[in-house]
Amino acid sequence: MEILVIMGPPYSGKGTQCEILKEELKFKHISTGDRCRLEKQNKTEIGKIMSQYEEKGDLVPDSIMKDLFSKILDENSSAKGIILDGYPRTEPQVNDLMKLVASKNMEIGKVINIEVPKEELLKRAQKRAETSNRKDDKDVEIHLKRIKVFETLTRPAIEYMKSKIKVLTFDGLGAIDEITERIKNSL
Repeated sequence: MEILVIMGPPYSGKGTQCEILKEELKFKHISTGDRCRLEKQNKTEIGKIMSQYEEKGDLVPDSIMKDLFSKILDENSSAKGIILDGYPRTEPQVNDLMKLVASKNMEIGKVINIEVPKEELLKRAQKRAETSNRKDDKDVEIHLKRIKVFETLTRPAIEYMKSKIKVLTFDGLGAIDEITERIKNSL
């Protein structure tokens, strides 16, 4: 099974691109955010722990994410491929994912990194806040904190990943279909 990893800052359009690509590639889309919200909604043990971190805009600890992703990979072992959206986010998570994938005889095909300037990210965050019913989308301070966490932890993880896996970086500005075409042409 092949794994495609989609990375980029919050509000960069990762989820939108994943939804399009899953149809094109016939891969299963695993959204970290959606899965974490499901765990929290179902009040699982892991969901309760996640709530404590995410409601403040913090990342869930790596050890918890590793356990969750091992479970996710097992649940989807018969899929043609998986698109990971929102994981890995830190250097230790990169290592955890690579070990998990190898232990399950899977491989990471490509990493897609979508770049969007901070000003545009904040505009998109505001727009999503107007259309979503998510409590965490209503607070501008959480938007800023999420972007700062990305810059502090995830951007270095992307750079670290470049030494281990092919990472393709794309401009996330423009119409959705233009961005999709840029990505599809590289696949």
